[in-house]
Amino acid sequence: MGDWWYREIVEPGKLPLLTALVSFVVTFAVTRLVTRLIRAGRGPFRNVSAGGLHIHHAVPGLVLMVIGGFGAVGAGRAGAAACAVAALFGCGAGLVLDEFALLLHLDDVYWSEEGRKSVEIVVITAALVAILLSGSLPFGVDALSSAERRDRRAVGGVVGFHFVCSLLCLLKGKPRVALFGVLVPLLSLVGAVRLGRPGSWWARRLYARRPRARARAVRRAARHDKRWTPRLRRLEDFLGGPPSR
Repeated sequence: MGDWWYREIVEPGKLPLLTALVSFVVTFAVTRLVTRLIRAGRGPFRNVSAGGLHIHHAVPGLVLMVIGGFGAVGAGRAGAAACAVAALFGCGAGLVLDEFALLLHLDDVYWSEEGRKSVEIVVITAALVAILLSGSLPFGVDALSSAERRDRRAVGGVVGFHFVCSLLCLLKGKPRVALFGVLVPLLSLVGAVRLGRPGSWWARRLYARRPRARARAVRRAARHDKRWTPRLRRLEDFLGGPPSR
């Protein structure tokens, strides 16, 4: 375990990335807990105001991101300073992306139906950073054996294949399958070979003169949404709180 930790995390310089990911997830979880307590009127927490102006937590988040980003440029990839500024950046990113929907709509939609976008973007961001963190880097590690080099080339080929499949999933209007297909073997392949969703780039270009394929895509998308949309909403409500009715 110690050898793996040094070779895969410390030596390639991924310790600041791990620190940023942990601080990002923890900050989002704590922020959602506090905002839900404020919404319910429980606990000592209250909204922050200055001169009658409500201060959204994206504001200190931007400050932390600026400090952490510029600090990371000067701190390098290793050492306690790099981890410290990475933690600041992760905290700032968690605060900002928790209000991603507000920034997108330029309106206070935190507890509205549009506010679900914040939860989605946080989950996607955490998953993408986890992909970078869990992937074995073929660079920055010395003294590899021939077997290790061969294994890394094989892994690189598999990752490249899944990247192509994920790109096809994006063209077919399946961004979640494209994202998690990078982590789950064969998931992106299944999404790539199945029909595209109605309204996607793939459907508009390739189903325009194929009415049967277009009708099948509509029926399949309707069945999928009926089955999975309620479950996805329950997960979003669990992570971020239900929107106001």
